Amino acid sequence: MKQKLLLSVVISAFNEEKKIEDCLKSASFADEIIFVDNGSTDRTREIASKYTSKIFIRANKLMLNINKNFGFSKAKGEWVFSLDADERISEYLQKEIVDLTKHSGRTPQLNGYFVPRKNIIFGKWIKHTGWYPDNQLRLFKKGKGKFPEEHVHEMIKVEGNTGHLNQSIVHYNYETIFQFMQKLVNIYAPNEAEQLLKNGYKFNWQDSIRFPIKEFLSRFFVREGYKDGFHGLMLSILMAFYHFMVFATIWEKYHFKEIGDKNILSETQAEFKSLYREILFWFNTEKIKSINNPIKKFIYYLLSKLHLL
Repeated sequence: MKQKLLLSVVISAFNEEKKIEDCLKSASFADEIIFVDNGSTDRTREIASKYTSKIFIRANKLMLNINKNFGFSKAKGEWVFSLDADERISEYLQKEIVDLTKHSGRTPQLNGYFVPRKNIIFGKWIKHTGWYPDNQLRLFKKGKGKFPEEHVHEMIKVEGNTGHLNQSIVHYNYETIFQFMQKLVNIYAPNEAEQLLKNGYKFNWQDSIRFPIKEFLSRFFVREGYKDGFHGLMLSILMAFYHFMVFATIWEKYHFKEIGDKNILSETQAEFKSLYREILFWFNTEKIKSINNPIKKFIYYLLSKLHLL
């Protein structure tokens, strides 16, 4: 009698010879590995052949999720786990997945699971700045999940209810500034700009200022990037630049629309004044949080409201 497959791990990769072996090793506990090679020209496919015979060669696509969905369609397991070449399934997560797939009858109403992801960026685990827990929908019942194929940062959509696992994927994210900039310019910014326009965004030149500064505030303060130290500061600035490039790409799509020079100086000044007040608000808010003495805290709060700080 043919043995039933419980778990298929699906990996899609392009020219990942330096990272793919560790990725495949971390997935070797699965009943099968489905490997989609996106036309690699290095040793990626050769390395993958040591871990699985189920290798499918596809043309590399800007919308990476098309090939991932193809891999899902080839999986034979009752459950499918989507894994990227720069990710690793930790030992603790392996155990959690095995237990869940063996005893999935305990929660039959759940068709998919979000998994927390530890992002290692520039050599450090980033615990704040919007990169943790960074929950990703990765484990789902065969036939119940797929990528919408609309946006490079989209998540798998699952039919029905979902739950959360406790253990993490380890993601060896950006290793160099060049890598960050290359992905930003070639993939992320153009895709983000296209999605904004598709969703009805109307060109507003003030967004050239608002986009990056709002993103910096969101990363460094709202998502507590300062707790990641200098890494958090640099990543907040880099993400601000990312959003500036999104706007610049939209401007390009508007054929470098001209803006009248008459009021550009005064209107730009007004934008920066408004944003400066917002920046001060966030610095003062964090300062107030750090004050333990209730009287001093109240005085500092009052002074901040009166704009005397």
